[in-house]
Order: sequence, then structure tokens, then C-alpha cells
Amino acid sequence: MKLFDVYPLFDVNIVKGEGCRVWDDRGQEYLDLYGGHAVISIGHCHPHYINKVGEQMGRLGFYSNSVINKLQAELAGRLGRISGYDDYQLFLINSGAEANENALKLASFSNGRTRILSAEKAFHGRTSLAVEATANPNIIAPVNANGHVTYLPLNDLAAWEAELQKGDVCACIIECIQGVGGIKLATEEFAQGLQAACRRNGTVLICDEIQCGYGRSGKFFAHQWLGIRPDIITVAKGIANGFPVGAVLISPEFTPKYGQLGTTFGGNHLACAAALAVLDVMESSDLVENARHTGEYLMTRLKDLQQSQPHITDVRGRGLMIGIELDIPQKPIRERLVYEQHVFTGCTGTNLLRLLPPLCFTEDMADEFIEKLTNVL
Repeated sequence: MKLFDVYPLFDVNIVKGEGCRVWDDRGQEYLDLYGGHAVISIGHCHPHYINKVGEQMGRLGFYSNSVINKLQAELAGRLGRISGYDDYQLFLINSGAEANENALKLASFSNGRTRILSAEKAFHGRTSLAVEATANPNIIAPVNANGHVTYLPLNDLAAWEAELQKGDVCACIIECIQGVGGIKLATEEFAQGLQAACRRNGTVLICDEIQCGYGRSGKFFAHQWLGIRPDIITVAKGIANGFPVGAVLISPEFTPKYGQLGTTFGGNHLACAAALAVLDVMESSDLVENARHTGEYLMTRLKDLQQSQPHITDVRGRGLMIGIELDIPQKPIRERLVYEQHVFTGCTGTNLLRLLPPLCFTEDMADEFIEKLTNVL
């Protein structure tokens, strides 16, 4: 059997990581500004994380959700406190797509409606309704194209209000910083107006914080920059630093019922231990503030570089979620960064480099990256 070939790959075999650096099987070191697609939040192979996950594995790795798991309750309490959502409820699953599936399902259960509003260039996952809410026809199979979703321009409040006034919208789902969509930021005016319109029309507001949340923006959630409080929040990626964990944070206005949602692996003992270790490190090392401070420093350095490098047409983002727009294709730039400068970055579209480093990224590392990017440009 061979692998199902759906991923274009760099010819690099990464075998080791530490902090914001990784090494390949030849011993070559790389600076990591990709974080495995925003998954590595506290840094590769953090010793506290390794210890906590190892200790839990030595006790119990998994048992089903048919018994009490006190680690789930501990995680809910800790996450509520650190995020500012003490009064919300937590449902644990395995991935971001699952988080959005369950969020949309809950919304439909609550108001009996079936239509979803999603933003143009949105990305919400690759399963059933999550992929239908993703504005990319190339990854929506015919079986997923069920006419549930209307796509609207991000920040065009009038367009969203006009659809909401029809009275049939189940949920609005937005990324307050679009990742795959090109590091496009929702505005405060749009977000607050959308929340008010959802409330007027009995529609559930869902913030997809899977990539932009969990401290990456310099606040715990990106929507907290915008002064809103959504009905449902979805998280994954950085929640457990590489262990597959996703979660739905649910307003107290939603009443759970037995059998309404379910999962086999979600919230297992090992997953909870990994997620708790991440919160330990985020708090002890003040990583949310570091993301804000270091992100501002990196953005300033990039904007300064833009003045001398005409190929950079825009720099945008928040915290350690930054887009560098180019007037040339990003692919050869990214390849030279990997093979010549030994730096990993993300990308999106034809012309955008996407920076998603671990939240322990430092100013010295930012300076190192600027030097290496300058060499390539």
C-alpha cells in the first residue's frame, strides 16, 4: 500500500523539534514560523508538556465518555478562567472541523433553521457541513453541496443584515482573522453590528477561533479585540500543542440533552492532560502577552522592510498571525526560505506568506527571520 497522494511536500524529513526550531534527518536546523499550521502553541517538545503527557500515559491513556473523567472538568474550569468565559459550557472533540460541525448542529437544534451565513474566502474544515461553509468549491464534493450556505463579503455589514432580516438564518460563522483567506481582519464595526443583528433575528453567532484563537492574536481570542461575545466559540490547533484536540465553548443559553452530541475519542484522558499542560505553560510564561508584544515587533520590522523591498505590497495581521503580501508568487520565495535560508513559513493563495510561529517566538528570532527574508527578496 502507498499513501494517498493529496499533499504537495517539501523534500525535508523533520525528525526533531525544540521551542521555535526543528531539525531534519540530516541534522539541518530550521527556524519555524509555521508551527505546523498554527498547531504548536507553547513550542516544540516543551519539557513540562512532555512530563505531563508522559505521566498521564503511565496512568491511563484512554477510557470512554461513559465514566467520570475529572480531567475534563479541570480543563473546563481552567479554560473558562483564562479565556474569560467562566459561565460557558465545554464540549471536547478531536479537530477543528468537528468543532464547527458540532457548533452548527447546536445552532440548528436551538432554532430549528437550516441556512448558514459564511464569509467569502472562509475556511471552516473539510467535513460535511464544515466544508460546505468553506468558500472553496474545489474541496466541496457534490454530496456536501446541499444549499445550506450563503457566502457574503467579510465586513459588508449591510449584506449580512439583509440576509438576516429574511428570518431563516440558523447561524452566522466567522473567523475574526481569516487564515486561509489571507489574514483578512474583521472590523469592530462589522463584528458588533453582526452580533446585534443576530440577536434581533434569533440567529446564533459562531466565532471560529481554530487558527486565530488560543492566544495567537495577542488576546486569548481574536474576537476579544472587537468587543463581542459570540454564542458559540470553536477551538482546536493550538489547544494541545500537537495532540489532536478540538472544543466547542457554548453559551449558558444552550441546554444540553443526553445523546445530543457525542464522540468516541474526544476529551480522553491523554488529550486533557496535553491541553492542561498547554494552559500551564501559557500562564506561567505569559505567552498571550508575548504573542502581542513580539507580534507587534515583527510587524514593525516587516513594515520597515516593505519600504526597501518593493515586492512586499502589504503586511497585516495581529499578534503572531501575520500575512506578507507580495507582488510575485510566494511559492519560489517560500521554497528558497526552506532550502536556502532554512526557515519554514506558511502561505495562502498565490502571493501571501503566512506567519504562524509558536507563541514563545522572540524578538531575536524575528530579527533572524527579517535577515533571511531580506536575503531571499
